Amino acid sequence: MSSLMECSLETIINIFHHYSTRLEHHDKLNQREFIQMVKKELPNFLKKQKRDETKINHILEELDTNGDKELNFEEFSVLIARLTVASHEEMHKNAPPGVGHSHGPGFGESRGTCKSGTEQPGHGHGHSHGGHGHSHNH
Repeated sequence: MSSLMECSLETIINIFHHYSTRLEHHDKLNQREFIQMVKKELPNFLKKQKRDETKINHILEELDTNGDKELNFEEFSVLIARLTVASHEEMHKNAPPGVGHSHGPGFGESRGTCKSGTEQPGHGHGHSHGGHGHSHNH
C-alpha cells in the first residue's frame, strides 16, 4: 500500500495530466488548460485571485520560465511548491494556542477531511497521455 505522501504526489501528477491532455501538447498545460485547472482544482487556495482570468494568466506567465506560454510539469511543480509553503504558513498562523507543534487549517477548506494513508481503501487506477500510460494498484 502506498503512503499518504506517495498517494498525494500521484494525485498531483494525475491532476496535471488530466488537464494537460485536453488540448495540444500532452505534457504541458496551455493557457486555457491552466485556467480550467486553477478554477476547478484550486478554488480555496486562490480565493484572493477571485477567479480573475487576468490574475491567473499573470501566475502562468510568472511560472513559465522558458517563455513558451505553456507550463511543463517542472514549471507546474513550482506552483505546487509555492502553494504548499503558503498553506503551511497559513496553518501555523491559524494554529490553536497551546504548547507543542500544531496546525490550524491551511488555505484549503478541508478542515481535516483529507484522508490519511490509513483511511484510504485500496484501489487501482491509471492514466494515459500521448500514447503512453501509467497504471497503479494500491
